[in-house]
Amino acid sequence: MLERLELEAFLTLAEELHFGRTAERLHVTTGRVSQLLKKLEGRVGAPLFVRSSRTVELTEIGSQLREDLQSGYEQIARGMERAVEAASGARNSLRAGFIGALAGQVIHQAARKCAEERKGFAVLTREVQVSESLASLREGHVDVLAMSLPVTAPDIVVGPVLFSEPRMLGVPAGHRLADRTTVSLEDLAGITLLRPARSGADEWLTDRHPGHTPEGAAIVGGPRVQTFQEALQLAGAGAGAIIVGAQAQQFYSRPDLVYVPFRDAPPIEWALTWLRAKDAPRKREFARIAREVGQAHVRG
Repeated sequence: MLERLELEAFLTLAEELHFGRTAERLHVTTGRVSQLLKKLEGRVGAPLFVRSSRTVELTEIGSQLREDLQSGYEQIARGMERAVEAASGARNSLRAGFIGALAGQVIHQAARKCAEERKGFAVLTREVQVSESLASLREGHVDVLAMSLPVTAPDIVVGPVLFSEPRMLGVPAGHRLADRTTVSLEDLAGITLLRPARSGADEWLTDRHPGHTPEGAAIVGGPRVQTFQEALQLAGAGAGAIIVGAQAQQFYSRPDLVYVPFRDAPPIEWALTWLRAKDAPRKREFARIAREVGQAHVRG
């Protein structure tokens, strides 16, 4: 298999016909050029250049090899240039993820605001499922993620709160709490709560599936779910209840589910998050813009 450095050394020397200039262009020593050429000639089994103390000339076999390789090399070089250009565009873009419908609206509006007001500040948006959550940041699928709080992972930066919403309990339509006007955290005693599949129980969503009430009564942990839609489906089928934000009434209304507000639970807050190791001014700037959008959205 022809190695890249062998190819570059051969084609550059075939153009320059001078070891010194070839070495300079390739940022190597003349000895390295000679070594690469000798290795290539060993592969071919014949000399590719005729060398004297003053001149370097291609042999007949060398000329034919240059003709055969040149067009392919140029095509590879053009392909690399296009890849670098595409990567440069990706590096200049911010990939913003969101979980849930309301966070999605805020992130999309913030992305549009960036495009309209800040030339060169491109934001690419994508939905992230609950089961992906922090992994989407850690594995580099998104640069920032709009998610609910609290987030206590030490490697995650939590930006300003984008918006907050009342906390509600989603129960099947025939549930004993479905006719209540409000519920208490103590009403969770004995209730089965659905849990996320792999959210990192020590880092996120612990407030959505607590193990006990404030007074210490046990709360049963129910089936684990991969997505929010799966949670809604299972809750509607009677497999368990779910703790949600008030946006569920607007975006996720279902005939088999009833959302009852808590009277003694704090609201659910949402913020933009990103990796602490990859903190950057552009992320903080987008967080500021997203906060402006989120606050205006809630007021509206």
